[in-house]
Amino acid sequence: MRRHVASAACWFAALCSVSACRGGGTTVGESASADPAIEVTVTVAPVVRTTLHRYVTGWGKVDPESATRGNPPANAAIAAPTAGLVTAILCSEGEQVRQGVTLFRLDSRIADVALERARQAVQFAESLVQRQEQLGPGQATSQRAYQEAKQQLTAAQNELNTAKVQRRLLDVTAPIGGTVMRINAKLGDAVDSSKVLAEIIDLNRLVANAAVRSVDARHVKQGQRIELSPGASPGVDAASAAGPRITATIEYIASQVDPATDTVLVRARVPVTSGLRPGQFVNASIAVDERPNRLAVPVQSVVQGVDGPEIALVQGDTAVKTRVTTGLREGDLVEVEGEGVREGLSVVVRGAYGLPPRTKVKISGQ
Repeated sequence: MRRHVASAACWFAALCSVSACRGGGTTVGESASADPAIEVTVTVAPVVRTTLHRYVTGWGKVDPESATRGNPPANAAIAAPTAGLVTAILCSEGEQVRQGVTLFRLDSRIADVALERARQAVQFAESLVQRQEQLGPGQATSQRAYQEAKQQLTAAQNELNTAKVQRRLLDVTAPIGGTVMRINAKLGDAVDSSKVLAEIIDLNRLVANAAVRSVDARHVKQGQRIELSPGASPGVDAASAAGPRITATIEYIASQVDPATDTVLVRARVPVTSGLRPGQFVNASIAVDERPNRLAVPVQSVVQGVDGPEIALVQGDTAVKTRVTTGLREGDLVEVEGEGVREGLSVVVRGAYGLPPRTKVKISGQ
C-alpha cells in the first residue's frame, strides 16, 4: 500500500512540473528573468548642424579647349604646308614650345637656289632703274625705256617675294604655344599637307566635357560648382583610378540632348594645377542645391521602423527610439527632423536595429 502511495506522489509531482513548463502558473525562471534590466552595448555619434548639398552626377573626359572668339583652339595638328622631304626635327615629345618656333625643316635646296636667283634679278633690275634715272630725259634715254626698267624691277621684286614664301613653307612652325604631345615623322620621310607631323596641346587650357542625364540637366546652371575626380575607363579598376577632387565652375551647357545616350553636355574649365591630362576620364558632381544650418546624423543610425524612419537618441544610460523625417543625404550624413532632436545629442550608430522603444545601453569604449 505504501508503494502505491509513493508512486502516485511521484506521478503528481511530474505532472506539475510539465504544466509549469507549458505556461501553467509562475516558475522560478520567470521571476528571475524579470528582475535585471537588459543592457545593450552600442556605438554612438553626435547629432551635428551642418550645410548639406544635393548633387547631380555625370561622367566624361578632359579635352583641349575649343576655339573661342579671340582665342585659337588649345590643340593643333602640325602638317607640312607643302610637299617635301623631312631633313630636320627640331622638337621632342613632352617639350614646351612657343608659338612660331620651327619644329621641322623640309629639303630646301631647290628653294634656296630659286631664292638666290630672285635676289640677283632684283639687284639687276634696280641697277637698270638707277641708270635710267641718272641719264635723265634727252640723254640717250626715253620715257618708254624708263617705264620698262621700272616694270622689270617690279616683276623681279614679285618673284623674290614668291621665292621667300616658298622657302618659308619648308620651315614648319608651331601655330600655337604648348607641349609637343606626339611626333609622327622621321628623318627622310616624304610628306605633304595630308601628313600630320606632330600634335601640340596647351595644357593650361583644358576643359572637362561631362555628360549628365537629361532628367537632371534642368537643375544644372552656368556658374554652379562642379567637382571633378579621376574616373576609370572601361576595363580599369575604379579604385585604382581614384584621386583628389578638383573644384571648377560650369561655363557651358548644351541646349540639346544627345539622343544616343539621353544626356546633356556640360563643360567646365579645368584648373591649371589640377594634374588632369588630356583624354583622362573623369567623374563629375554638380552641387545643384545647398541647405545650410541643418541637423544631420550618420546614415547608418537611421533604421526603418513600423511607422517610418527612426533614430535612437541616448539620454543618460537609456536609448529612446525617436521617429524622424529624413532629407538630403551627402556622404555619410543624412538630414533629419524630429521631436527632441537637437545638436549635440548622441545617436546610436551601431546596434540601433532591433532596439525596443526604450533600452538601457552601454556606450562602447566607455
